Amino acid sequence: MNVKGRSAIVTGGGSGLGAATAQTLADAGAKVAVLDLRLEGAEQTARTIGGLAIECDVGDADSAAAAVAQAREAHGTASILVNCAGIGPGAAVVGKTGPVDLDWFEATVRVNLTGTFNMIRLAAADMMTHDPNEEGERGVIVNTGSTSAYEGQIGQTAYAASKAGVVGMGIALAREFAREGVRVMTISPGPFDTPLFGSMPTNAHQRLLDAAQFPDRAGKPAEYGQLVVSIVENPMLNGESIRLDGAIRMGPR
Repeated sequence: MNVKGRSAIVTGGGSGLGAATAQTLADAGAKVAVLDLRLEGAEQTARTIGGLAIECDVGDADSAAAAVAQAREAHGTASILVNCAGIGPGAAVVGKTGPVDLDWFEATVRVNLTGTFNMIRLAAADMMTHDPNEEGERGVIVNTGSTSAYEGQIGQTAYAASKAGVVGMGIALAREFAREGVRVMTISPGPFDTPLFGSMPTNAHQRLLDAAQFPDRAGKPAEYGQLVVSIVENPMLNGESIRLDGAIRMGPR
């Protein structure tokens, strides 16, 4: 699918991977709606790329529906959805004071997994109203997994579970949406130079960088955005999770 002239929605677009993806899509000619729970961040990205900023809680049905409707009114029905919204608070499941509060797990799953699914169900329904292109395509959905979906670390149980869910539903969605010409892909990044990665304790941050093979550095958000555009433009990419991690294999900590 040609990105130029297409309407795109990017969640978590106020910073990190989402902001870089919004920029890359805009540079390729897309009309981009930047969704974020922090409207200030979304507005900053939107000003930079000439897009539309929308406040959105991806885990809330009404908030997400209103955001998709606002993007539709401004840019037309979306052909591209990129789910970058995510959180990753760490905690021990059983610590010195006993079991972790259940809210910790539920909050992470709500944003990372339920929020991703919530946006998919709404955007996919819109995509299916498009006339197909010459390949029969109507839309492309790109989700954000993580290397933690495969090698979850101590303290990251909630994050690993949520991202494994994102990876796991990709093929099921791709199969269901195939007859409608909507592709579903997942990018599973390793350590990237984002606010989420930067918020980690210094020792954990360095251990992850030390585990990288080549290149031996954190990923650049623009490299994630570059892969998003490649996925959109290549119709054979469907139903798969691509590890974007410099061959890192994470240890237990």
